[in-house]
Amino acid sequence: MARVTAAFMLGHPARWVALGFGSGLAPRAPGTVGTLWAWVSFLVLDRWLGDVGWGLVIAASTLLGVWACTRTAHDLGVADPGAIVWDEVVGFWLVLWLVMPASLAAQAVAFVLFRLFDSVKRGPVGWADAAFKPRPGEPVGWRQGLGILVDDVVAALCTLLVFSLGVRLWS
Repeated sequence: MARVTAAFMLGHPARWVALGFGSGLAPRAPGTVGTLWAWVSFLVLDRWLGDVGWGLVIAASTLLGVWACTRTAHDLGVADPGAIVWDEVVGFWLVLWLVMPASLAAQAVAFVLFRLFDSVKRGPVGWADAAFKPRPGEPVGWRQGLGILVDDVVAALCTLLVFSLGVRLWS
């Protein structure tokens, strides 16, 4: 596996995206750092994007992410490297898009739930993660690039389900 450094990231535009514009370079917990980047960038961009705008951004970011994650995983020679955090970005944008407007505390609960589902990978998230692992002898390709994103979208959907149930029960 190639070493994931700033120089590696700067070597191709796909790597900028896949590595979350540098947030994936964090030496510890890059997925958490990428999710924090997603949270901050959402709050900044939300001033200019309405619901339709966010829907278009998330759809375009998903398509862009399949390409960027596939290319970067291939360059690294690993099906799902931890430094690739674009999946966390897209997944958490989806969560925030659907829970906003929400208090800072509610956003923090959504953050914790999303990170829990994404990192533990139990149930549907684990299934989605395993469904796209490379078969023996299979090179890293578009299937793995898509899979990098799919398990985080499933984690986002699980987060939204638990969050909605919580809102319903505590309201």
